[in-house]
Amino acid sequence: MSFPFDCISEFMFFNTELGPADVLLIPGGSHPQLMERAAMLYHEGLAPFILPSGGATSHVESTEWDFLREVGISLGVPPQAILKENRATNTFENSRFSLEVLKQQGIIPNKVILVCKNYHARRALLTYQIDFPRETTFYVSPVVDKTGTSKDNWYLDEKKIGYVMNELEKVANYFRHHIPNWVK
Repeated sequence: MSFPFDCISEFMFFNTELGPADVLLIPGGSHPQLMERAAMLYHEGLAPFILPSGGATSHVESTEWDFLREVGISLGVPPQAILKENRATNTFENSRFSLEVLKQQGIIPNKVILVCKNYHARRALLTYQIDFPRETTFYVSPVVDKTGTSKDNWYLDEKKIGYVMNELEKVANYFRHHIPNWVK
């Protein structure tokens, strides 16, 4: 069955084919599903490093980075494969600070895999594309987070509608002024 809002579903919920990358990036969060996916991709050999990003938040005891790191280690990811960015408080900082960490580590991000919440995928990708070199190839591997929000159910629940529409509004508001920069 089709709905008038199918274009929103297609725009907000997307993924890409995956390929070998220099690093797996996680733009913060208190959802273990993020690191579970990154750990799975790491164990499949798609990237040698995972870089979770995120500072202190009320959703976890210390930092989002600490939380995600602990999940990764519990899933068999070696601690030395988990790079550290524990200052970011929003997606823009996740992107900017992650790029700084990669540069400090001497990692040139030619290809990266972005592991994010599925309804956050569009905003996360656009945010990272602001800071990372234009030549960087982004693969997007979204997950259904602990809210259970998906492309097939977001429109059936008022709370899930709120998550998706909030993200859609942020895409419009955050990136409007970046469009002229991207076409230069």
